[in-house]
This record gives sequence, C-alpha cells and structure tokens, in this order.
Amino acid sequence: MSTARGDGRVERGNRTRRLVLAQSVRIASVEGLEALSVGRLAAETGLSKSGVFALFGSKEELQLATVREAGRVFAERVVRPAAAEPAGIGQVWRLCEAWLEYSRSRVFPGGCFFYEIAAEFDARPGPVHDAVVRAQHDWSAHVERTLAEAVGAGGLRADTEVAQLAFELAALMEAANGIAVLHGQESAYRRARTGIASRLRAAATDPHQVPQVP
Repeated sequence: MSTARGDGRVERGNRTRRLVLAQSVRIASVEGLEALSVGRLAAETGLSKSGVFALFGSKEELQLATVREAGRVFAERVVRPAAAEPAGIGQVWRLCEAWLEYSRSRVFPGGCFFYEIAAEFDARPGPVHDAVVRAQHDWSAHVERTLAEAVGAGGLRADTEVAQLAFELAALMEAANGIAVLHGQESAYRRARTGIASRLRAAATDPHQVPQVP
C-alpha cells in the first residue's frame, strides 16, 4: 500500500517536472535562459512557486535542467531519425534534413534552442556555459562521426576532410536557422539544402547518390 502511494507521488512529480520543463524550453528558445524564473513558470503552468522551486532548488539548476531537456528533444527529433539509416551519404543527408526540419517546424518556438542560448552564454563562465559547450561539442562530434562512417562505407572519398566538411554543413544549417527566425525567410532552408547538396556531391564517390533539391 505504502509502495503504491510512493510510486504515485513519484509519477506525479515526474509529470509536474515534464510540464515545467516543456514550458521552460519554449521560453528559453525565444528569450534565453535568463528569462526563466520560478515565479513565471509557476504562473504559466498553474503550479505553486514552492512546488516549482522544490523540483529544481535554484535558478541555475532550472537552467541546467532546461538545457538537458532541450538536448533530449533534439536527440529525439534530429539524431534518432538519422540513426535509423545505414551509414553513408543517405544518413548524412537525413541528418541534415532532420536538423533543418527541426528548425523549420519550430520544435522550439525560437528555432534552434542551442543557437539561441549559445550566444547568451558564450562568454559567461560557469556550469550553464559548460553544459552549453558540451551540447555543442556533442553535436559537432556526432556530425563528424556520421561523416567518418560515410567515408568508411565508401559514400565519401577517402581523402575527405571530415572536420572541415562537418563545420561547413553545420554553418549552412545555422545560417538557415538564423535568417529564417530573424527575417521569416523560409527560402533560407532551401538555400541551405542546396549548399549542403553541393558540398556532399563534391566529396561523394558517386555524386548521383546525393538527392536533388527541388
């Protein structure tokens, strides 16, 4: 009996935490992590301030939890769909397409969550800065790993400079996000796809494996 009650409390606590974090990532993607506060989240979720505070204990922990939640959503919407593809050009293309769709469909209202908060914390040392750096590093490493696997599978030339190509692909995706969010120009995503396709064809062992951009 007591175990059942305890499990119920834990599940309610988990649901409440998910509710708060769903709102916190939406706010932070538009206004930044500094816009988060216990009072605001309590008001916008219909919870008590004490209830929200009990979940995190400090503003910094709330910010860190928000970064972790954004990373979970990003992995679900971008990393996992591409991972279902076999190593090669197709997987690289799927990864880039998933990223652009993640931005275009406004999974987070402000576009790419990490694009927003990187500018906010790039020169501010501390645990939140370090969490943002880790997230960015993990993404860059994942892109490089996906490209390296494409080289190994024979889809990209053996002399491909993986780190350079990863940098260029990420730059095209981030540029599309920034222009689309700031100016409302959906055409930025097509331009990014065109640029990505061009770079992949230049590095591919068979350029015809790279999809045509409509």
